[in-house]
Amino acid sequence: MDNAMLITALSVLIVIIITGMALMLLSGKKSQQKSRIQAVIRGGHIEDRSKKADPKDMRRDALARKLKENNPDKDAEKKSKSLSVAIMQSGLNITVKQYWIYSFICGVVMTLAVYLSGKGIFVIFMSALIGFLGLPKFILKRKIKSRQKKFLSELADALEAMTRLLRAGMPVSEAIKMVAREFTGPIGDEMGRIFDQQKIGVSLPEAVLESARRMPLPEMQMFATAVAIQAQTGSSLSEILEGLAKVIRARFRLRRKVQALSSEAKSSAIIIGALPVFVATAMYFINPDYIGLLFYHPTGKWLLGAAIFWMCCGVICMRQMINFRV
Repeated sequence: MDNAMLITALSVLIVIIITGMALMLLSGKKSQQKSRIQAVIRGGHIEDRSKKADPKDMRRDALARKLKENNPDKDAEKKSKSLSVAIMQSGLNITVKQYWIYSFICGVVMTLAVYLSGKGIFVIFMSALIGFLGLPKFILKRKIKSRQKKFLSELADALEAMTRLLRAGMPVSEAIKMVAREFTGPIGDEMGRIFDQQKIGVSLPEAVLESARRMPLPEMQMFATAVAIQAQTGSSLSEILEGLAKVIRARFRLRRKVQALSSEAKSSAIIIGALPVFVATAMYFINPDYIGLLFYHPTGKWLLGAAIFWMCCGVICMRQMINFRV
């Protein structure tokens, strides 16, 4: 391997490392933000010892401690990041062993395809790495996101259906059973699992909390907290679910409004990011010798690696600027 190939490989490796570090930092910020939101939902607060103790505050603190005991601890949060829980959240009926078998097959297929195309050793190695670790993980995350989006779109309707059934005098377990029967997709599956766990002796707050672990959404955490509060205080569950359904619909409308307002910025970012690729492709078909210097000359390879690096940085910056979270 000559110096040009070595420089190109090093530049690509630097791009991958820096991009991975940036994604790790962004995911760390998102996890911290998510933990703060979950802490607020669970009733966590900063204790002020300078004020005099109030009986209402003491009862509120006791209820918050009970809710905290019923909510996932640090070990459960670590467990939620495992591969088995990710497969369960995606709704795929496969085991961890089958996932790794499919990943190995995908890596072998991509490696053979790149090898038969006559690429270098570095490209073959990166293709095998992406096929074995990158592509299956990407597909799994896409499945999880798609399932959560479908679940969230039907959650408000399911809660309103439960509210009507409870006001008609039906028990909570039967209301959950009816919702699991009437609704299809993720919402029906989760409600069916809650009902099945109740049949084997698991309490309703614990069953709903387990469902919130399988579906880690703020709205589902709100539902689990509402059920836990009802179990602790004995309040009307139908009123709590009705208010929660209104909150979920309001959040859903706000999320759609944010998406509509940011659609222009997203389109501009996509056009700006894709413009260099389209221009380089058109130039390759119009005048291959002119653009070929970037691929065959040592200086051109170095400039191409630097351009790819800065393009990745620009794409990450634009993504953070237009990525609004509700």
